[in-house]
Amino acid sequence: MILSDFSLLLSLAQQMSVFLVIAYLLSKTPAFLPLTNLSPRLPNTLTIYCLFSGFCILGSYFGLAIDDAIANTRAVGAVLGGLFGGPVLGLLVGFTGGMHRYFMGGFTDVACAVSTTLEGLVGGLFHLWIRRRSLHNEHLFSPTIAFVATLIAETLQMLLILLIAKPFEQALALVEVIALPMVLANSVGAALFMMMIRDRRRLYDKFSSHSSAKALNLAQRMVGIFHQGFKQQDAVRIANIIHEETGVSAVAITDTQQVLAFKGLGSDHHHAGRPIASKQTHQAINENRVVFADGVEEPYQCSSSDKCPLGSSLVVPIRGSENDVIGTVKLYESKRRLFLHINRALGEGIAKVIAEQLRDSHVQQQQQLLTEAELKLARAQINPHFLFNALNTISAVVKRDASSARQLIADLALFLRINLKRNQQTSLVSAELEHVNAYLHIEQVRFADRLVIKQDIDQAFMQLELPTFTLQPLVENAIKHGTAHLLETGKITIYSRLNNGVKQLVVEDNAGLYQKPEQATSEGLGMHIVDTRLRNAFGASFALQVECQLNQYTRVIISLPKEPNQ
Repeated sequence: MILSDFSLLLSLAQQMSVFLVIAYLLSKTPAFLPLTNLSPRLPNTLTIYCLFSGFCILGSYFGLAIDDAIANTRAVGAVLGGLFGGPVLGLLVGFTGGMHRYFMGGFTDVACAVSTTLEGLVGGLFHLWIRRRSLHNEHLFSPTIAFVATLIAETLQMLLILLIAKPFEQALALVEVIALPMVLANSVGAALFMMMIRDRRRLYDKFSSHSSAKALNLAQRMVGIFHQGFKQQDAVRIANIIHEETGVSAVAITDTQQVLAFKGLGSDHHHAGRPIASKQTHQAINENRVVFADGVEEPYQCSSSDKCPLGSSLVVPIRGSENDVIGTVKLYESKRRLFLHINRALGEGIAKVIAEQLRDSHVQQQQQLLTEAELKLARAQINPHFLFNALNTISAVVKRDASSARQLIADLALFLRINLKRNQQTSLVSAELEHVNAYLHIEQVRFADRLVIKQDIDQAFMQLELPTFTLQPLVENAIKHGTAHLLETGKITIYSRLNNGVKQLVVEDNAGLYQKPEQATSEGLGMHIVDTRLRNAFGASFALQVECQLNQYTRVIISLPKEPNQ
């Protein structure tokens, strides 16, 4: 009896070996991919159904006829189909395999049809159990779970044969012969099958991780190199990085006219600064497309030397902001090496990264020009108003109070000196206050006792940054369009405060005459410039705020980030 069991087990193991060979061959094809990523998409589900239904049918065909029944390895397909696809797909796979077995006949046909369907359900229930108790799909690829699920499924099949197949004595005799070999062969086979899928999955993951790490490292090392534009010294750095990271035989970078950089094999006769001579490069530039000379069907032809060791090339256009070609990235392999597919994908990705950097550099340059223009506009807005008021004030006091006139001239000189020296885009609050105070000294003399100035700025605010020429236009507006229109004494208060945790500087007058302009007219240009520069520097949430109570007060509020550039 023991020898009979061993002989049957050996036969089933041989069947399972055939299964595993088929599975190994399939693992080399795209048909195996759905088993490694378990995507819920319909094409993947259909692939799993067809694949494991096929294994169920093959298990029945390869089975051994014993007493009008079949000792088989059908359970592997049904259980694994359920494990990968869930209860519904497991039932469908098991039902397909069971119906096929039913039409093969024999006194166990009904029992085998029912049991195979339920075996698929058992695999599906294990799938459901793992999904509900674990966040990781990796447990679905456990050989141990496949072994246990198949062991339970095959044991269930033996019980169903005893319950359904008639006569019972024949069913019992059959189960005594096939139970142990089938349970062992199917369980071990399912575990081995699962081990093969798991190893393939890990290989894919390892390969993908390596490729992703290489691409990320490339992108990280290239960040910021082209911030000054498409220049030769930067192209040399990029070529060195690409050569180190990709491991290709050689790398070149060109603009549309000449080679900017060359690194690697063949550098003895490929020199930077030479005009582009390669046919593939001209083709890539003129037709704005990737050109690949694989070295087999289309060999790479070096125009500089007949002894050039390079045999294949990939030329990828670098596209500018309007999708026009501004240069190329060229990857080469020697005549003794084939071009890897991953290097082709990397080459196209590299060109995109370079193009994005150049576009970003262009945007930054435009932003810098815009900021400089805003700064010049702010200066132009300040000087005419201030000079007009200051000179009028000096003219008014020069005859009656020469000492005050001299002090005004000194204040004016101080203000202009500070004004001319402030070329930076941002300044500290302390510097802004120094600028404002030079202005207010003159206005104080101009309005005498009709203007009261108060300042209450926390020392913690003094080292905060804000755009240059922010406070002075607001103080000037408060006087010119606010307190200057009052019959009584005008009050200007400049103070700091914390409002819901946000640091704010406030310029407040007691006139309350502010009216929001419908558009940026010349009267509201100063505040408009300040508002725009605050938005550009800190973001839209730091826009200028104005609170006004008619004839009571106008508060112009500057919100500051906790840290510079935050």
